[in-house]
Amino acid sequence: MMNEQEVIYLYENVATITDQMLAAARVGDWEKLATLESRCADQVNILKTGEPPVPLTGTSRERKVEIIKKILADDKEIRNITEPWMNKLSMMINSTGTERKLNRAYGANQSG
Repeated sequence: MMNEQEVIYLYENVATITDQMLAAARVGDWEKLATLESRCADQVNILKTGEPPVPLTGTSRERKVEIIKKILADDKEIRNITEPWMNKLSMMINSTGTERKLNRAYGANQSG
């Protein structure tokens, strides 16, 4: 079981990682983004299993809320950057698959 300081420290780690994720997304470094995303998930899992069931109080609670707001803001901006790229990638993949199917279906029947 973690104490309040350890909980806040882990939330701050998550915030630092999401900030780095946002920087990677802004420059299109998808490999770094994926690596950081994995690190972030590890930190969140530690929080899920180790955070005390009793809510934080006072300044620790306020700090936790502040950090969570930052994490959510970063996450929203990361999604705003990555979703259009993912949609474009998906369209390219689907287009290539359709092209291959058409070539298989009609390309073999053509004599040239």
